This record gives sequence, C-alpha cells and structure tokens, in this order.
Amino acid sequence: MPANLDTDLLRAFVAVADSASFTRAGERLGRTQAAVSQQVRRLEDTVGKRVFERDTHGVRMTRDGEVLLAYARRMLTLNDEVMALMHRGPAVASVRIGTPDDYATMLLPDVLARFNAAYPEVMVEVICDNSPDLVAEIDKGRYDLALITRKAGEAGGELVRQEPVSWVAPPRDPAPMTGHRPVESLDPLPLALFPKGCVVRDIAVAALDGMGRGWRVSFTSKSVVAVHGAVMGGLGVTAMESCTVPASLRRIGAAEGFPDLPDVDIALHRARGTAAKPVRLLADAIHDLVGGQMLGRRMPDRAGPASAAEAAP
Repeated sequence: MPANLDTDLLRAFVAVADSASFTRAGERLGRTQAAVSQQVRRLEDTVGKRVFERDTHGVRMTRDGEVLLAYARRMLTLNDEVMALMHRGPAVASVRIGTPDDYATMLLPDVLARFNAAYPEVMVEVICDNSPDLVAEIDKGRYDLALITRKAGEAGGELVRQEPVSWVAPPRDPAPMTGHRPVESLDPLPLALFPKGCVVRDIAVAALDGMGRGWRVSFTSKSVVAVHGAVMGGLGVTAMESCTVPASLRRIGAAEGFPDLPDVDIALHRARGTAAKPVRLLADAIHDLVGGQMLGRRMPDRAGPASAAEAAP
C-alpha cells in the first residue's frame, strides 16, 4: 500500500515555502519553529526526498520540493473545499424570477439591491424572456415569480402598475447634413424592436397598421441595451415602456405623425401552490418598489438580526 500524505504536513511545507522561513511559517501556523521543522522532516521521510536545503543563508526549496509544492497546493485546496462543503449551513434559500430584459435592466436593479441588503442569505436568479413565454413557463412551475408586460386590463397575474408606452427616436442631430431626413420620417419606417411575442412590439405595429403607415424591421434583439444602441445609432425608432426609455433618447409622438399608444400593465405572476417565504418577500418588494405601493411590509434599510429567520423557507 502506498503511504498517505498528511495534510497537516503539507500545510506546514507550503507555509515554509511561502515564507522562506521555518520561524515565520510557525508564526503563521501558530506553532513553534521546532514543531514546523519536525513536520517537514516527517514529510520528507514520507515522500523519500529532501524538499528544502537549509544553510546559514536561509531555506531554499529543492527541485523535488518545487514539484511537490504544486501538488500540495492542489491537495490542500481540494481538502479545504470538501471540509467547507461538509460543514456548510442549511441550504441557501433561493428565488427564480423571470422577466423581460428591459425590466431586468431598468426596473429590477434597485429592487434586487435593496432585497439583497435586507436578505443576503437568499440567492436570486433572474431569467430573461418575452412575457408570454414567461407566463407559460411559470404555469409549468419553472419559475417562482414572473414580472411581465400585459395589455392593459388583461387578466392574469397581479397588477403592479400601469405604464405609458412611448415612441422613441435618436437624439436630434445638431448639425444635420444637407438632405438628411430624421429616421422617424423615412418611408417605410425602420423599427428597432424586441423579437416577435413582445407585447409592446405587437401594440406598436398594430398602431402603425391602423393608420396605414408602412414599416419594416431594421433591427431586432432580446437585449434592451442593444435596442437602445440601435436607436441611438439611427437604425430605427422603437416603442417601449416609458420607464425603460433612457434620457439619451428622444420621445416622439403626434407632432412627428405617430399615433398614441395605449398603456400596458406591469404584472406579477406567482407559481401555483404555497410560496416559500423568500418568494413572498421578493414579491412584496416588487409591489412596493416597482409599484410604489405601501403594503405595510417595506424591507428594512439594512439586514437586521432577524433577517435569517425572516428568509427561512
């Protein structure tokens, strides 16, 4: 049977290698210089090689010691990972929430920052997709929550708030070239949109069709940052919830010949069944911060002593 390497001996060896001193290694490990020296000698006996050369100038690692050092670090890292895993506390509570990319980018950061400050032991996973797809997935139990867009007054989910929808164009060119036409005046109208299935996309193209204006899709992406960039670059105009319009872009409307767009609902769906407490807490936070509703259960400004108990499933 091959000999087994003692991790205590390896730890002493690594400490000496890192500090180039038996004395400093002992201070680091809380042991005497003599004890560390004895551990290194025991390691050398086990592997059958000298790992250090000692002289009046100090400690120098041998070639065999350099080979052993790389393995020792890996073995100690694995040992420490296993011990941490075995001694971990109760399973971390988690919440899976689905939402369109624009809400994940523009609406949820403040909610998640506040929630994490109050309940740092709860892991939140955000998955981005179109609203109809998210509703279908939460009905299958794949998410705990879904913050989605629906047409105003449509059934399903809990109303968080109603939101205006705006037409959005690039900023005005302060020195346009001769013959330059703003993108919103082009025919057919170029549109930068989310993919098919997006509620606001459907509303926008239906409004254009209703007034008989020609249009074409010039850019499409699930990323709101990409859509913002496409509009900023003049690839087209878009329609989006007013809360997701950055200050760098220009809102347009009737003055530019665009039809009014109806409001949409921002709604919250929950998975069927009794929700775990972290799910309920995050749902309350969304209603409170996104909806601006005072539910009487506002998150504290910082995590208090009871936060762990509050977040328990």
